[in-house]
Amino acid sequence: MPEETILETRDLVKEFAGFVAVNGVSLRVARGSIHAVIGPNGAGKTTVFNLLTRFLPATRGAILFKGDDVTHARPADVARRGIVRSFQMSAVFPALTALENVRVALQRPLGTSFHFWRSERTLDALDARAVELLAAVGLERDRDTVAVELPYGRKRALELATTLALDPELLLLDEPTQGMGHEDVGRVVALIRRVAEGRTVLLVEHNLSVVQDLARRVTVLARGAVLAEGSYAEVSRDPSVLEAYLGATP
Repeated sequence: MPEETILETRDLVKEFAGFVAVNGVSLRVARGSIHAVIGPNGAGKTTVFNLLTRFLPATRGAILFKGDDVTHARPADVARRGIVRSFQMSAVFPALTALENVRVALQRPLGTSFHFWRSERTLDALDARAVELLAAVGLERDRDTVAVELPYGRKRALELATTLALDPELLLLDEPTQGMGHEDVGRVVALIRRVAEGRTVLLVEHNLSVVQDLARRVTVLARGAVLAEGSYAEVSRDPSVLEAYLGATP
């Protein structure tokens, strides 16, 4: 049976004062898959993510999520529909504990994220789910650790837990292993594989060994356009991909 497409872009274009950052990108992401977007620096990868989450408006083209056109939806509406992203840099509250960070994220769907004046006891009902999410990313022993004291790799795991608190159908991960040592990279790869069960992951990643380990399908961008697409084995043998990365044909 043909795979169901959860996300599709059609001829997506983003221009900045005449500079074309994203140039006619058409992308199809299969439900339940891990799909990677790769490319050299300046290829337009993060800009594509910003368009998908409506942080930036598209100049032209269309974005469809589960068949619905979300090209002009508000960013909050896109998130409520189930598209949630992480960022290149860790984005957690440094002065809060790991448990408190996840609990704040759990408040967002309830519309109470900024009710700081309420008694902490009113949030106790969220603790059980927060602990589950921390356990899912291997941070159950760090629940009472202040985020600023966590090593970098564990901060990224905490960010992933806060992202999962929004219960995404489509999880966008922007450079999840950036700045990590080899040991942390291995942990995060295992973590992504675990949290991908039952959801779809679209991944921007510079570490090609991570892409090879995780991605079922790979889209290669260069100068804002799709250069190649296929399995990792297919795109890694493509002469145009080798030229884009190495600057010369093999």
